[in-house]
Amino acid sequence: MSDPQSPAGPGPGPAPRRRKFWGWGYEDEQPSRADVLAIAAQARATLGFGGERVLDPPSVADLRLPDPRLAPPASLAPLFTASPYERAAHAYGKSYRDVVRAFHGEFPHPPDLVALPGDEDGIAAVLEWCAHVGAAVVPYGGGTSVVGGVEPPAGERFAGTVSLDLRGLDRVREVDTASSAALVQAGALLPEADRQLRGHGLTLRHYPQSYRFATVGGSIVTRAGGHYATGRTHLDDFVQSVRAVTPAGLWESRRLPASGAGPSPDRLMIGSEGVLGVVTEAWLRVQDRPRFKVSATFAYPDFTAGARAARAIVRSGLQPANCRLLDPDEARLNQAGDGKEAVLIVGFESAHHPQDGLLDQAAGLALAHGGRRHDGSGDPAGPATAAEKQWRDGFQAAPYLRDALVAAGILVETFETAVTWDRFEELDAELHRTARRAAASVCGAAAVHRRLTHVYPDGAALYFTVLGPARRGSELRQWDDIKTAVGEALLAGGATITHHHAVGRDHRPWYDRQRPDLFARALGAVKAELDPEGILNPGVLLG
Repeated sequence: MSDPQSPAGPGPGPAPRRRKFWGWGYEDEQPSRADVLAIAAQARATLGFGGERVLDPPSVADLRLPDPRLAPPASLAPLFTASPYERAAHAYGKSYRDVVRAFHGEFPHPPDLVALPGDEDGIAAVLEWCAHVGAAVVPYGGGTSVVGGVEPPAGERFAGTVSLDLRGLDRVREVDTASSAALVQAGALLPEADRQLRGHGLTLRHYPQSYRFATVGGSIVTRAGGHYATGRTHLDDFVQSVRAVTPAGLWESRRLPASGAGPSPDRLMIGSEGVLGVVTEAWLRVQDRPRFKVSATFAYPDFTAGARAARAIVRSGLQPANCRLLDPDEARLNQAGDGKEAVLIVGFESAHHPQDGLLDQAAGLALAHGGRRHDGSGDPAGPATAAEKQWRDGFQAAPYLRDALVAAGILVETFETAVTWDRFEELDAELHRTARRAAASVCGAAAVHRRLTHVYPDGAALYFTVLGPARRGSELRQWDDIKTAVGEALLAGGATITHHHAVGRDHRPWYDRQRPDLFARALGAVKAELDPEGILNPGVLLG
């Protein structure tokens, strides 16, 4: 549920805060035009391009949405809304393609209705009615997808589209302290779930960049990556059991710490991206809130040297909570370095034991691989956490900053992947070359930054940020050309099209080639059983 504003004075009560329908954050967080102009000027000074002309975002009153094609029966009418704000807010996720279209007021096929059920019975009723009238259903959690995962399908196959919003299912229903687990409803925002767990001294400790607005259910069905750079890196690792409503009936797995009883039913629903059913709740492994935290940063002459150090740390058996490597440009952009060296951030945390000894071991390996202690300001004797704080602040601010960059005419988007260590250095170099070449070709100028987000004993996840001057009206074509080039390079290099951003519609062309054909047919058979009319999130994963 949305957080209330503090009331300004006497009156009927606090008004609910509304999220921006076109971008990231709440409406009352939108920077002033003067602030956006200042951001544009700073970006132009740093990047050497963009910000010459700054546009203002649209208002709901500016929108011209097509009329709804659906009308629910009177018995279900209280579950639905067709307000222009809700329809626009549910039309897109939060990728660059999404923000650009919404910023320019382009809503050719928003959902016809938004469903707001408060329980499983309401979800089942919505699914039954939609199957009856031939309407597509797009499950909607926090709307933070960056791969087209919540965008209504275009075309004439369906009588209309319903965005099924789970915000009404937002509670921690039960806490099992003996097993360190909690039953959490799918619509709970991650911060709200943590708030409800705090009274028990517990936390889910799952912090994706979208943390503020991401939901538990959305994180499950997209296999979202989170806080930990090693060990339990995806929300998959925290799931004990899943419950979902499908058009064919209720799906619920048995809650167990582990099981060898055949293929896991949980694994089928985790990562299903809303095509098999609507996840309503899950038992999740939680943990005591950490009390001991230590970190250090190390500088390296280049990204490759830093990656070799990260590999040595994780292969030693150490599992730092944070082990993120920023290339020189990424470090400079986030004020964690001067742009001449790569920066490796290493951190450990525990609820029970001091971590200084583990950090000392990691530091020994980091230094042995050519690193030096570094605080992000160039002072080797400075505080170890300065660069980490600068990076963390920049990481959390990035979605807000992107809105301003879109207004300033700057293309800014990311892509990420994972590959085994034997192919890592070759792929890293090829992706960097390909992205720079493609971005420079379509934008005229470009900056390409990268970092390691997660490291494993057998490989690592690479995350790239691409920036370039956007051509008004051609932004989508520009990014599509860049994405096509890097997508082809990813598959050619034996990497995955996504490590933690899910598939959605945007990654389908490469996902279809990455997965085995026989698996695709098997998954299609499962969907036909659970969703006989094919109404759930059509175009995602299958179809």
